[in-house]
Amino acid sequence: MKIVQTVTVEGRFRGPPHSGNGGYVAGLLARLSGGHRAVMMRAPTPLDKPMTFDAAAEPPTLADGGTLVAQAVAADPGALPVPPSPATVDQARRAGEAYQSFHPICLCCGDQLSPDQGLQIRSGQLAGAEPGTVAGVWEVDAAFVGPDGRVAEEMVWAAIDCPGYYAWVALDGRHGALTGTMQAEVLERPRVGDRCVVMAWPLERASERRVTSGVALFGEDGRLMARGLQTWIRIARRPAT
Repeated sequence: MKIVQTVTVEGRFRGPPHSGNGGYVAGLLARLSGGHRAVMMRAPTPLDKPMTFDAAAEPPTLADGGTLVAQAVAADPGALPVPPSPATVDQARRAGEAYQSFHPICLCCGDQLSPDQGLQIRSGQLAGAEPGTVAGVWEVDAAFVGPDGRVAEEMVWAAIDCPGYYAWVALDGRHGALTGTMQAEVLERPRVGDRCVVMAWPLERASERRVTSGVALFGEDGRLMARGLQTWIRIARRPAT
């Protein structure tokens, strides 16, 4: 592993229009850092701009010049929440019909992107589940599959990012929030053509501005492929960056 290297987040991996998708950036930093990591986002991630990743720092950091963008702290997998029973693909697809669009060109949840541009994960309240429990479907496009036939680990983090936000939208209408901290465990990376179920559920309202969510990714047969824990930071208005 290189100690210091240049990292660039391509524009197609955006969340808000002018900054990186929080899950993608967190997953990238976690993979580069090695071991089980919780990634703290410190500033919006610039797009198409070389940044510096320092694996020797404690904790490892991603920086844009003098601006700290994110840092990856060692974390305990035991802190991750236990997911609920998985929804079926059909149940998750029906839940997604309640989806509300907040970032139309977001890598994860954007509804104005084609399948080869975005993951198109539309999450909505799951019928019969606890309020705030949302589900959606991820049909893996070839555009996001690497040479080994599977998506990169950071793409799994991206897929389970936004649903955690929509869990709070479904629970209390909360909107206008950014990924603060994300911790995840990837057990299996999907292949092209896989139909996966993404689920999320609200955990704790730590304060008026900070809430936590549990997220999970399941295979079509119900096997657990990934799970995560997130903190979302509420903002006064939607970010311009």
